[in-house]
Amino acid sequence: MNESGLAQQLLNLIGGKQNINQVWHCATRLRFTLKDRAKVPKDKIEALDGVITVVEASGQFQVVIGNNVGDVYHEVVKLEPSLSEGETSGETAAQGKMTFKSAFNSLLTFISGVFTPFLGAMAGAGILKGLLSLAVVMGWLTAKSGAYQIWWAAADGIFYFLPIALAFTAAKQLKVNQFVSMAIAAAMVSPGIVALGAKATTIDFFGIPVVPANYTATVLPILLVVVVQKFLEPVFNKLWHESVRNIMAPLCLLVVIVPLTLIVVGPISATVSSWLATAIVSLNKSVPILAGLVLGGFWQVIVIFGVHWALVPVMMNNIAQNGTDLMMPILLPAVLSQAGAALAVFLRTRDAKMKSLAGSSTITALFGITEPTIYGITLKLKKPFYLACVAGAVGGMIVVISGAGANAAALASVLSLPTFIGKGFGLSVVGDVVAFALGTVLTYFFGGINAGAKDKTAPSVNSELGEALAAPVKGVLVPLTGLADEVFASETMGKGVAIVPENGMVKAPVAGVIRLLYPTGHAIGIQSDKGSEILIHIGIDTVNLKGKHFQPLVAQGQHVEIGTPLVQFDHEAIEKEGYESTVMMIVTNSDQYQIATLGQGATDDRPVMTLA
Repeated sequence: MNESGLAQQLLNLIGGKQNINQVWHCATRLRFTLKDRAKVPKDKIEALDGVITVVEASGQFQVVIGNNVGDVYHEVVKLEPSLSEGETSGETAAQGKMTFKSAFNSLLTFISGVFTPFLGAMAGAGILKGLLSLAVVMGWLTAKSGAYQIWWAAADGIFYFLPIALAFTAAKQLKVNQFVSMAIAAAMVSPGIVALGAKATTIDFFGIPVVPANYTATVLPILLVVVVQKFLEPVFNKLWHESVRNIMAPLCLLVVIVPLTLIVVGPISATVSSWLATAIVSLNKSVPILAGLVLGGFWQVIVIFGVHWALVPVMMNNIAQNGTDLMMPILLPAVLSQAGAALAVFLRTRDAKMKSLAGSSTITALFGITEPTIYGITLKLKKPFYLACVAGAVGGMIVVISGAGANAAALASVLSLPTFIGKGFGLSVVGDVVAFALGTVLTYFFGGINAGAKDKTAPSVNSELGEALAAPVKGVLVPLTGLADEVFASETMGKGVAIVPENGMVKAPVAGVIRLLYPTGHAIGIQSDKGSEILIHIGIDTVNLKGKHFQPLVAQGQHVEIGTPLVQFDHEAIEKEGYESTVMMIVTNSDQYQIATLGQGATDDRPVMTLA
């Protein structure tokens, strides 16, 4: 479906301008504040071709489109100009009461949203990482071989430079200069800073001691930095005259934010990481069962906030000092539970795009790369993420009871199992299997995944009775495919007929309920008593007239009979304004029928289509 068709269908399902307080867009989402959420069929919107999913958070109804969201937004505004960004349809946009739950969900939604544009690249790189690890374990390649090093660079690059990619997408969402954000992120992962971070070398910034942290593959630091940029950028834009603003504002942002990041964000990240490592090590020694629950259940949360790297040297030190590390096996259930949740989404959903992403994400998670799974599937859908955490906690506690340990440092994945061979290995495998199976089962049955089932609240189509549609206006019947409007001519929105009007009265072609009535009067939607969904559109591009020459005669929600006057319009005046006045009647759920068009020539409120 093209952007025009998707925008039209979104407006139809949401209830048109009269049900929208405000609409705007970020990098991937159309964000609506609605007057009556109960009127909007979420499942039908999620089923639209071009819609990835629907998210409800912070009082917003968010339709996730992807990279072309801007084009869809512009088509929405073209259909309803009064909904342009920053304007409302007569009421102040509802912000919704801020609660801890809504704030947390908003944070997760934002973090997930910034990953959407490059999930495919992450998934492909994750699979390549897993295959390379398998090749080393099987002896097909060595880590020092040229082929391994080249392919490892291809697989690791997107993860190593993750802050740069995140800077671009986060800046797009927050509407700040994307390339300045990327420049800041590039400074954070520059070779010199990475080397200083690895050695914990203290440097001096005008008397302020700075200990750079390692920001490669981190998520939260750069997101916080872009939020800071959101506040500072308008200040510097106002400071400089427009003749030099494009140069001087970015200069000021780089001069201020990069040191601020290294002085403030770095130490905070390092401190949080140190506290976390100390707490988990102490917990593992004093209350092992609780450590299994925490590590197995919350490890992926720790990964999201980018402070998990503090535990890597702890685990490596344990192996060097004691020959084994007890924490590494506990992490595997956390990983496998996410893989199980992704598998459940793959099995449950009927959305082709989601199924494809869930399938590849299952594989990457099994190989230990959970980012595509978390940000593309489980965290985005929320419930699967929470349920996977529960499954990971159960598996983690079983692994702790086993007493299994890792004898070598490795990425927590199915490929790391050989490093756990020894004491308690068998029971630890049981914990891994339980985590994977439980993550799958819980998500499949309780994950709230839209399986694509028919909306039970919608009236069913009775094909045995069939239905005849009368002409909505008297005039000359012409082929829909011959219209100048590509959306109608391509039958993207459904099959139908077009009529060149001889008068200015549109009447109901069937008995049913008015489900959609544009304030401009140029379009009206009817749901017939037998289940057909009909859109009547008067003229081409007549939305631009903003209601001029149109007079609606019915109200939304009103039941009408065949022949009930719906809209009065002045077709001659419309044509003098330079617009076509052709009336289109579209069956928007035409895929459920066999449709036949009756006759040609002039119509006189007689049947022009049959549905069977």
